[in-house]
Amino acid sequence: MSFEQFEEYSLLLGVGGLILFMVFIVWNLAKESRAGRFGTFILFIALGLGLLGFLIKTVLVEVLGIG
Repeated sequence: MSFEQFEEYSLLLGVGGLILFMVFIVWNLAKESRAGRFGTFILFIALGLGLLGFLIKTVLVEVLGIG
């Protein structure tokens, strides 16, 4: 395995782990604040938009070959 492959896999696993951790944090925040179903939905929408923007940017960079 070359260094570039290791770097790519490590980045994917690291960012994926952070994304899962962020989802857990939002879920825990909703549970601890007793937000209810609608409140939990709003929390995931509001706090998930930044995550969604990051993922869209990553996909666009790969598709367009900018990076």
